Amino acid sequence: MRVWIDLTNSPHVLVMRPVIETLRARGDEVLITARDFAQTLGLLERFRLDHTAIGHHRGGRLAAKGLGLFQRSGALVRWASGRGIDLALGHGSNDISVAAKLLRIPSATAFDYEWARQQHAINCRLATRVVVPDAIPFDRLAQYGTTQAKWRPYEGLKEEYYLADFEPDPAVLDELGLDASQPLAIVRTPPAVSLYHRFEAPVFTQVLQRLKGSQVVVLPRTDSQRDELAREGGFIVPEKAIDAQSLIAYADLVISAGGTMNREAVALGTPVWTTFEGRLGAVDEALIASGRMHRLQRAEDVVLEKRSRAAAERVRRDPAVFTDLFVR
Repeated sequence: MRVWIDLTNSPHVLVMRPVIETLRARGDEVLITARDFAQTLGLLERFRLDHTAIGHHRGGRLAAKGLGLFQRSGALVRWASGRGIDLALGHGSNDISVAAKLLRIPSATAFDYEWARQQHAINCRLATRVVVPDAIPFDRLAQYGTTQAKWRPYEGLKEEYYLADFEPDPAVLDELGLDASQPLAIVRTPPAVSLYHRFEAPVFTQVLQRLKGSQVVVLPRTDSQRDELAREGGFIVPEKAIDAQSLIAYADLVISAGGTMNREAVALGTPVWTTFEGRLGAVDEALIASGRMHRLQRAEDVVLEKRSRAAAERVRRDPAVFTDLFVR
């Protein structure tokens, strides 16, 4: 079987890597296209995954996104035509769903946050399979055009599948000059806010002030946030992309406004607090209800101290099970 996988954002490389490896181990041919955005191309090179770079991110404006979808989908159609592709896969890639539909190629889409309405309205209607965590109720998917015939639920977190073979590398500690004997916190900033503007992110601001002076690695999202952190001082701010998964595994505490890092912390057995201010998805609701993740509402609740590595619990799931949901 000839399988085409399109990757549009850096987390998708991590998610789809074991799928690619599983398919190739079974004897399938896998073709990879990728969008030049964030660290997507760099991660593909790091994992030595051969790929064709097509298109780039068009920005956050709705009109620009629409133009980007039209142009990149067209470019994918031209690239894929005549290649004898049997199946197209993506993790939240609208572009491949559109291209596959135009080429009459069966396709599968995957995601684990159900409230990205515009994205899902396209993917769920066009794709022939919709791969999602079983924590998401079917009625939240049906509104986007998902049918029972398309629905492919999986147990647990996608991070438990793609981190199944992962073992942390202590080199990241040396790279950042960290002291393994001291407590370590990892903080991922909220998107597009001033970190020290108390009216925009009051609890997050208070947490930063509470942790300042401890061993804290802050991963900013924007250059303006990086500049703020430099002016404030008291934090470790990496200047380039790092082995974030190893850093999370060695951390004693993770605080993040994003979804992927939070769930990676859960999968790696690291205590984690979420500062996500949007509408919670079913996966996060379930993790909070079970106590595997905490919702940050008061800065006083955050205590940085050394944790017992023996107490860390990891769930490792078989990537072959995840892969089968896409192809069967």
